[in-house]
Amino acid sequence: MALPPGWKREEVVRQSGLSAGKTDVYYYSPDGKKIRSKPQLARMLGDSFDLSAFDFRTGRIIYSACRKSKRQKGSPFDFARGMRLDASLILPIRQTASIFKQPVTVIRNRPESKTKTDLKHGVQEQPKQLFWEKRLQGLRASDCNEEEIKCMELPRNMNGVGPELATESVLQSISAALHLNTAPVTGQGSSRVAILKNPGVNIDASQPHIQQMFVSEEDIHRQEQRVLEARRRLQDALREELDM
Repeated sequence: MALPPGWKREEVVRQSGLSAGKTDVYYYSPDGKKIRSKPQLARMLGDSFDLSAFDFRTGRIIYSACRKSKRQKGSPFDFARGMRLDASLILPIRQTASIFKQPVTVIRNRPESKTKTDLKHGVQEQPKQLFWEKRLQGLRASDCNEEEIKCMELPRNMNGVGPELATESVLQSISAALHLNTAPVTGQGSSRVAILKNPGVNIDASQPHIQQMFVSEEDIHRQEQRVLEARRRLQDALREELDM
């Protein structure tokens, strides 16, 4: 054992509880006092013994942790950690770090130049993965009878935009945009040729993979008429069932 003569080491195995089987290490001083931790051992030995490379559990000196150079004499001793405070162990602090406010002289060489204000770091939007819908290709949903649900079809005037995008991938992008976007869903503003040439630059990740769509007042009125006509037919069918 690396401690001075007269010291004894005891290893006790826990017999019960959640930590049963684990061991506790204790040390006994020459006068019989029980030591339970390394800080307590450091306070007991004082400045007369260096515990910086002492392993409390094994009771041995870890030579790889020993400093190659000779320690300074008279350096203060930290009894809470059981190690000497050496000036060489203190990490250097960069005095020019941005956290320190320092006076800055603004020099304008041109009258039209503007001084930038301090950057305000708020909530940063996470980057979005392009064409994430392709990871779902080949997966099909099934109903309770384990029958595969057929994929919907795109309207005739709606075309997908992107390299090798299947209809299901375009529909998934539309569904995600309708559920997640707070801004209007209009489609891609860039042309189909530009997106195919360089998708990483020209595609808008917040919009679905379709060409830009414009809904006019006439389209809205036409859809309202379809809904009213479908409601009228449903009401007529219910009346016929009640009359029967």
